[in-house]
Amino acid sequence: MTKLYLIRHGQTDWNVEGRYQGQTDQPLNATGRAQAEMLARQLVPAQLKAIYSSDLKRALETAQIVAAFLRLTVQLDPRLREISLGEWEGHVVSDIAERYQAAWANRARNPLEARAPGGESIAEVAARVAAAAGDIVARHPAGPVLVVSHGLALAALICQARQRPLAEAYQAIPENGRPEVIDWPPDGH
Repeated sequence: MTKLYLIRHGQTDWNVEGRYQGQTDQPLNATGRAQAEMLARQLVPAQLKAIYSSDLKRALETAQIVAAFLRLTVQLDPRLREISLGEWEGHVVSDIAERYQAAWANRARNPLEARAPGGESIAEVAARVAAAAGDIVARHPAGPVLVVSHGLALAALICQARQRPLAEAYQAIPENGRPEVIDWPPDGH
């Protein structure tokens, strides 16, 4: 088993505005950069062996700030991207609930398999990020490793690692710039 330090990217303007980002490539704002700098100092005692990141700007920028401080290199893995939210990206929840009533209602009824129009489901994201985590652990079995990604992508990993139902992923989204530590693989093999 390998310890993975999971980090949701630092804050963006769309986080502040409550807009669904999905795979829209938003940069960090000043608060997000400050969160990444603080995080870098907090992670010194972890003695990380590697840093992996989503290739989206907000995650990559967070990872690069941490990597520069810890003198590590960021390795990109697009499988660590956030869930694709299709037509919902850039919209706030009230707008989505009004404009996409059927799809929004389906998400409440069936959170695991529901998807935004043109997007992907939590089940698909969970499979994608679990495969990435498996490959990372295979390359760094002694760990620990930092993984910088996104809210729902990380929530899917957290649920799997803690053997919680994936349907609870919306309740497991970590805060921006705060580490969640998991052991991977979940079954210890």
